[in-house]
Amino acid sequence: MKVKKPAKIIRTDKWALNPTAEQRHLFGETVTVYRRVCRYLVGIILTHWPELGVLSPDEQIPAVERLMHATAKRPVVKYPTINRVFHKFPSYYRRSAISFAIGQVSSYMTRHRDWQSGLSRQRRDAKPPILNADAGCYPALYKGQCYKLHGYDGVEIKVFTGSDWIWTTVEISGLRERHEIPGNKMLSPSLIFNHKACHLSVPFHCVPPKRKPDENVVAVDLGINTTATVTVVTFGGTVIHREFIHPGRDIDRRDKRLKSVSRRASKTMGKGGKLHKGFCANTYHKCQNINNQISHIVAKRIVQIASEFNSEAIVFENLKGWKATGGRKRSNLRQRFHGWLKAKIRDYTEMKWREAGGKVIDVVAAYTSKLAYDGSGIVKRDSKNYALAKFSSGKRYNADLNGSSNIAARGIIKLTRRNDREGCSSQRSGGSPRSWACLCDLWTEDSLRLA
Repeated sequence: MKVKKPAKIIRTDKWALNPTAEQRHLFGETVTVYRRVCRYLVGIILTHWPELGVLSPDEQIPAVERLMHATAKRPVVKYPTINRVFHKFPSYYRRSAISFAIGQVSSYMTRHRDWQSGLSRQRRDAKPPILNADAGCYPALYKGQCYKLHGYDGVEIKVFTGSDWIWTTVEISGLRERHEIPGNKMLSPSLIFNHKACHLSVPFHCVPPKRKPDENVVAVDLGINTTATVTVVTFGGTVIHREFIHPGRDIDRRDKRLKSVSRRASKTMGKGGKLHKGFCANTYHKCQNINNQISHIVAKRIVQIASEFNSEAIVFENLKGWKATGGRKRSNLRQRFHGWLKAKIRDYTEMKWREAGGKVIDVVAAYTSKLAYDGSGIVKRDSKNYALAKFSSGKRYNADLNGSSNIAARGIIKLTRRNDREGCSSQRSGGSPRSWACLCDLWTEDSLRLA
C-alpha cells in the first residue's frame, strides 16, 4: 500500500517596493514588453500544440525555444522574428514568458475539449471558450538572472529602458516574516506593477514544524448571529476555553453597503423593470473584499486559540453543499444566509493551520445544535431569543456553545477512532446514529476507561 505524500504548502508574501519616478517608468516598460512577448508566444504554441502538448513540462520550454531562438549551432529557426522585434530580450525572461504562454494554451485546449465533449456545456447553445492571449500577466524573476537580493532592504531587478536592458536597485519598504522561518524555501517572485500597486509577489515552499500536540481540539460552530463560536475540549470531555468571535464593525460596514444597493435599485426600477448588467458592481466588489477581511480576521483568531492550547486539530461541521431552507425570498434572513462565510472561514483556517503544522477535520453537521451536550435529548429554541436553547431539564444554554461542544466530541471520536467508528450513540438522547455523538459520550467513555 502506497503512502500518500502530503501536498506541498505554497504561500505567497507581498514585498512592497518604493520606486522612484524613473524606476516606475522602467517597470512599466518591462511589464509592457513582457506581455507583448507572451502574446507573440501564445500564437506559436497554439500552432504547434499537437506536438508540444504530448511533451513533459521540462521538455516543452526547450522545444519552443528551438522554434524561435537562433543560436550558433542552430542558425535557422522557424520563427526568427522574435530576436529582431524583441532585441536583447533576456533568456530567463523569455523562458518565463514561454512557461506562461504554455499554461494559457494548455488551459484553453482543456476547456475547448470539455466544451466539445459537452462536459462544460450548461446549455445546448453554449459558446466555445476563447483563448485570451492578453491575460494581464506579470514577469517572473529568476534569481541571479532577473533579480539580485541585497539583504532585505533592497533588490536589484533587470528592467527595460525602451531600447536596452539594465539593472536598477529599488528599496524594499515592507515585507512579512516567512523568509525568517527555518525550512521555508523562497521561490521565484513576480514583479507586480500597475497604476495601483508596485510590489514583489514572493512565493515560499513552507515546511510545517513537527508538533507534539496536547490532547485537546478546537471546535468551531459557524453561525449567522455569531460568526464563530469556539470551544476547546480535552479528550476526556473537559471544556477548557470558550470564545465568541464576531467582528461586528466590519459586518456593519458590509451590511450598510448592501442596504444602499436595495435603495438605489428601488429608485432605478420603481415598482417594476430590470436592472442593467453590472448594477452597483463596485459596491458588490467592495463588499466581497470586506467578506474576505472578516474571514481572515476570524480564521486568524481561531488559529491563535489552537496555538495557545497546542491543540491537535481544529474541527468544523461539514457544511459543503448546504443550502438555506428558511427565510422568504428577498427577506433579510435569506440575505444573511447568502452572506454566510462558512466556506471562506473554513478554507482560510485550514490554510493558516496547515502552515503551522496542524490539521483540520470535518464532522457530520446533523443535530450538533439540536441535541443537548449533556445527553438530555433534543433542545428547544427560545421563541424570543433564538440564540438560547432550553434543555429538557429546564436549563437554558447558548445554542452555539452547545453545538460547538458536540462538534468537539465528534471530532475527538473521529481522531481517536474509538471502536473503529466515527462516533457512538447516546442512549439518553434517544438512540441517535453513531455519527451524532454528544459531549456526554466522552464523559461516559472516559469514566469507563478509568474504571
